[in-house]
Amino acid sequence: MKIACTIASSDSGGGAGIQADLKTFHQFGVFGTSALVALTAQNTRGVTGVHVAPEAFITAQLDALAGDLPPAAIKTGMLATAPHARVVAEGIARHQWREYVCDPVMIATSGDRLLDPAGEAVYREALVPLSRLVTPNLDEAAVLVGFPVTDPESMLAAGQALLRLGARAALVKGGHLTTSRLVDLLVTPEGVRRYEHDRLSTTSTHGTGCTLSAAITAGLALGRDLERSVTDALDFLQRALRSAPGLGRGHGPLNHMVKAPKP
Repeated sequence: MKIACTIASSDSGGGAGIQADLKTFHQFGVFGTSALVALTAQNTRGVTGVHVAPEAFITAQLDALAGDLPPAAIKTGMLATAPHARVVAEGIARHQWREYVCDPVMIATSGDRLLDPAGEAVYREALVPLSRLVTPNLDEAAVLVGFPVTDPESMLAAGQALLRLGARAALVKGGHLTTSRLVDLLVTPEGVRRYEHDRLSTTSTHGTGCTLSAAITAGLALGRDLERSVTDALDFLQRALRSAPGLGRGHGPLNHMVKAPKP
């Protein structure tokens, strides 16, 4: 059985973060491990508290996994602060984890800030250059590349800019586009793959980015190539959105119990 690892934060509401990642790994048939960066007090309506782990303890978690349960692929999610993001980057580099999916979590679906401003520079300077794939939404892409990202043309420009920052590939997600037809762009040195789908009328969008990046990580852990991993993950996400259970009174969780695409 292949091992995948999520380096992220806990969501007490169960819809995003470590919880979403581990549920997704399970559905794809990989063994999920984790390194916990922070605890959050949150539900479908927002984040009410964040408690970060000591930086040395994050290092201890990463080293423990590397020594006994080395992952075939890893992902990062909410890293909370610049020092925490830096410690994670150092751990990824030290253990030479190459199949790394960087989900630059900065703002929650509810609008709550999940990364301090100094952490943005750590992503640009340390985390993005280590990544096999970086998966920003439009707002996150704009922060990383320094210009507005509002349409497919600027999404392409952002993806190319992320490659220049050192990422081996970029998936710029178009869920925040204002059109009824949404576009995601996978930008690699070899070219661009365009994914299109109709916008779903739903408020159950909590944890979409976490789930997508975890599904891609699972595919990479299983030895699938990047394009196959992204295609399978987007399929899984769309079905999880369409069958969301309607829990909570805010932005509800997805249905992580849908089946993963067949091998």
